[in-house]
Amino acid sequence: MEFPGRRKVLKQHALIHRMGNPDGPRVGFGGVLDDGRPVHGGAVKLLPLRDAFAADECHFDILYAVSSSQPQCAENLFRRCRDQGIRIVWNQNGVGYPAWAEGESERFNAPMRRLRSMADHVVYQSLFCQVSAERYLGPSEVPFQILYNPVDLVRFAPRTEARGKGLLRILAAGTHGTRDRVISVLEMLSLLKKEGVEAILTVAGKFQWRNGEEDICKEVNRLGVAESVKRVSRFSQEDAAALYQSHDILVHPKYMDPCPTVVIEAMACGLPVIGSASGGMSELVPDSCGRLVPSPCDWDKRHTPTGEELAVAVTTILPHLASLGIAARKHAEERFAVDRWVEDHRRLFQSLF
Repeated sequence: MEFPGRRKVLKQHALIHRMGNPDGPRVGFGGVLDDGRPVHGGAVKLLPLRDAFAADECHFDILYAVSSSQPQCAENLFRRCRDQGIRIVWNQNGVGYPAWAEGESERFNAPMRRLRSMADHVVYQSLFCQVSAERYLGPSEVPFQILYNPVDLVRFAPRTEARGKGLLRILAAGTHGTRDRVISVLEMLSLLKKEGVEAILTVAGKFQWRNGEEDICKEVNRLGVAESVKRVSRFSQEDAAALYQSHDILVHPKYMDPCPTVVIEAMACGLPVIGSASGGMSELVPDSCGRLVPSPCDWDKRHTPTGEELAVAVTTILPHLASLGIAARKHAEERFAVDRWVEDHRRLFQSLF
């Protein structure tokens, strides 16, 4: 069955032509930034590239596509670009490994495998992204480089006032795809309170499993932490900086996370990070910026840190919050500055143009 929306997209693809801009390459994003909706998820990183290089979505020299925020009818779009001599850059995030995809790995991996093979250059968001892609998408001879996700260091900056000596403000933010990562944070809070740590926890972001809100509400009551938990079901990119700045620690227990932007943004705001030493996290968070719970590399089973492990990590860094926060900000400045990321792409685009 052919849907009207798909016909519209395919018709627009037929209008695509190379721009041939004499002043340098212009970049298209397959309509991902052109539908009037708020930008979120994998598309957020496209915003600084749009500001620096964007053309209209029918005339451009390079197509830039992100695996976690793919254009509609992406394979048709890639073929059209190849026919028109438009170069393609594919930004590869995570893949559908069994512990995450739960029997549906190929549903996620097959399209990415085809699209990556059609690209002229691949940007991997971390070394872990490259390793997992080679494992589940297969070997690739496409030229590549590793560029970690960027952060706007002006927007995402530490709060101006010093942290007081009151409640410890803990943040768990992002898209919560699995129940275990939220439960472990709630159990962490319960244990901290039993140990005499006065803390409040904000859980921000969508629960992606069925009846998630009701489920977590029951767990909050069961653990007796209702008065210490704040729920923010949605937050935008515009809200994110203020959210980080109003907290003291980010706890991010997701297992095998490829390159979480939430962690990079939090460090830019001067927050130490507690998380899982798996996926790309070990590449992002050194010991000077927080604590990562040791985790095995298991493609078939999740090993989310327990509430007890997270609580131990929090109490370990409590005496050092100020110095860890300063180090986190410095690390973000040195490794994840958006201006440097844009310049890396400028050199890449010039090499392809």
